[in-house]
Amino acid sequence: MSRRRRRLVGACAGTLAAGILATGGGLTAAPRELSDRGGGREIAVGAYLHYGSPGVERMRDLSRWLRGTELRAGHTYLPGDTWSNIEGAPDSLRTWARWRTARADRLFVLNVPMQANNEAHLSDGRVAELIRAGARGERDHHFRRLAERLVALGVPDTVIVLGWEMNGFDYTHRCRPDPEGWKTYWRRVVAAMRAVEGQRFRFDFAPNRGADAIAWTRCYPGDDVVDIVGMDSYDQPPGETFEEQVSQPYGLRQQVEFARAHGKRISYPEWGLFRGGDNPAYMRAMLTWIAEHRPLYHSITDYCPHGVWQCTENPRSARVFRDFLSAEHDRGARRRPSTASGLLTPP
Repeated sequence: MSRRRRRLVGACAGTLAAGILATGGGLTAAPRELSDRGGGREIAVGAYLHYGSPGVERMRDLSRWLRGTELRAGHTYLPGDTWSNIEGAPDSLRTWARWRTARADRLFVLNVPMQANNEAHLSDGRVAELIRAGARGERDHHFRRLAERLVALGVPDTVIVLGWEMNGFDYTHRCRPDPEGWKTYWRRVVAAMRAVEGQRFRFDFAPNRGADAIAWTRCYPGDDVVDIVGMDSYDQPPGETFEEQVSQPYGLRQQVEFARAHGKRISYPEWGLFRGGDNPAYMRAMLTWIAEHRPLYHSITDYCPHGVWQCTENPRSARVFRDFLSAEHDRGARRRPSTASGLLTPP
């Protein structure tokens, strides 16, 4: 969420990445596949581990920690600092593309900012001006260039999480300063990317859970330009309990019902722990919700304070996550119970 600290794509990327390496390294193994087969719809399990190539490398280790569970959703972000980065300049996209094309059943999930200087905390007036420039088509060429790069890299079926958390207060690509203009801008971006030959992109509309700065339904740009209705949901208010996070206005239940009414799959591009600290009850409830409602994919934000593998602050929640998603659990045969002391070492 925008009022948390931001992920590893800004000026502090190097410092945070170093911290992640210190807490998450040391495991090696080859993953084995786990499909969540119940209900006839597979759920692609993912985790945000790092925005660059180290994120790909760590997926094998996290799979090993999960006793062989295959991570089928590879999730990363394009930096929102410059238009050249939004166009897909980071060389790490090649690494992600190689990971995606190695198996036909994988998903590459890419968060794409809609504005440069996306964390500059600009005024509503300035944001409204930028939204209207985008709605006039002045940014189309940047997104066309991104689409061309993704197709050339062999990932024309990338899931594009465009303008995520648009209902929040902070991002330059937020919706509230001009909702109608924002929707027009989204539609132009999608049209520009879909115009590139060979593309098969799916566009994921992923607000924050809850009302936040504006009801996210006011930002919804239309069924013809949205393929997935996502939601970023952390263990924090609004919603002191998981039940409240489900039932609150614009919460988890409304997301599911809205998606069903519009004929869309759901997703959870970002979720994890936060204000409630190491909260195994939340972890169990969220994983159960995911299993019951069968999103296309989900991706836990796996660094402190949100995560369970690269972050050592949440050992009880880590145990729940590991047991719930491990390949042994899927087979119904947990041969070794998890212990807090063994959470960051191979079984």
